[in-house]
Amino acid sequence: MDVTLWITGAAILVLLVLSAFFSGSETALTAASRARMHALESEGNRRATIVNRLRERKERLIGAILLGNNLVNILASALATSALIRLVGDAGIAYATIVMTLLVLIFSEVLPKTYALHHADKAALGVAPAVRLLVALLAPATGFITWIVGAVLRLFGTDMREVAFASTIDELRGAIELHRGVPEQEEEEVRHERAMLRSILDLADVEVMEIMTHRRNLVMIDAGQPASRIVQEILDSPFTRIPLWQGEADNIVGVLHAKALLRAVRGHQGDLDTLDILSIAAQPWFIPDTTTLFDQLQAFRQRREHFALVVDEYGSLMGVVTLEDILEEIVGDITDEIDVAVAGVRPQPNGSYVVDGWVTLRDLNREYEWRLPDDRASTIAGLVLYEARRIPEVGQTFSFYGFRFEILRRQRHQITALRVTPPPELRRPLPPRRAE
Repeated sequence: MDVTLWITGAAILVLLVLSAFFSGSETALTAASRARMHALESEGNRRATIVNRLRERKERLIGAILLGNNLVNILASALATSALIRLVGDAGIAYATIVMTLLVLIFSEVLPKTYALHHADKAALGVAPAVRLLVALLAPATGFITWIVGAVLRLFGTDMREVAFASTIDELRGAIELHRGVPEQEEEEVRHERAMLRSILDLADVEVMEIMTHRRNLVMIDAGQPASRIVQEILDSPFTRIPLWQGEADNIVGVLHAKALLRAVRGHQGDLDTLDILSIAAQPWFIPDTTTLFDQLQAFRQRREHFALVVDEYGSLMGVVTLEDILEEIVGDITDEIDVAVAGVRPQPNGSYVVDGWVTLRDLNREYEWRLPDDRASTIAGLVLYEARRIPEVGQTFSFYGFRFEILRRQRHQITALRVTPPPELRRPLPPRRAE
């Protein structure tokens, strides 16, 4: 074997190593964690800065890597074919094809890309300086190639500038769901943290009408009553702020704060019934029921208020929403010493749940990680009415979305309680009872 074949063999080996470098670099730079690279750059890591700058212009990066990769692969195959033809004749073409395919596939594609996938951040930081130099050297060639590709695509009516990328919000949602495990094996803290992240992303999509306290459950006070009676009702109520109405329930004339009332009572001289309640009450703040939670949270902060009355498009009172309601959408129920405890959901030993009709679908989905749609109805009873297309009778059962719904109680035309049986994969065992 002459020296030329040895040189050719060494050249092929070097080209295969370069091919492995290009393949691994492409995978590492595209798979590296964007958040991790950003954090490292903030800490002053120069290599992380290079990675981020390279990924800002992906077309140039991918173009340079692909150009280099194809160049060395084709050159390696040509050298191998030439060497084998000299050794075995025309059959060397077939031998070179088989051998180079295996070598390139195993050592220049699968091996480096597998390593890069499992060590993406480390590999990206390692190859970043060399790839930056490569991109700079091949910039004229990759720019020309990109122009040709764009011209050809425009001939077929495709404009690369109109390429749609997934939004950051969708990427975050996908990342949250990607780490979702089996319900029976996940810790409660993990489920709660995932629910909080999901709720934060939903603030701009959820409207206040979906979380408000409905007017049917509101505590309101008739402002026409004697002041002593109003004071007594305030003291008997567990709420701090209560709407005042006059003439009819829809005519809200003020919002009375318990602390302001008690301060006025303390400073009042004479008969309590002479106290002007309306002068103490704050002006009511009305908001449309289509306001998103994100916008309402910003409005609460700007106005430094915690309480708003929700009205529909006709101006009719629909309910109230508070700052605490929005915060509970993020962190879960916030219960203090004066809250009225309403269970709403009662797990059963057989894996089903007895649910009051007013319980919202968002609360159920967040607490139990169900996937019941909340775009057609806000409560569990509303969803059953929507899907049933009629007012069901007590004892009727329905099955949709993989769940089974049994009507337990009904008051006139309103479903007040039903049994919900989730699919087996979403059922959770009851917590063990504490020893008495």
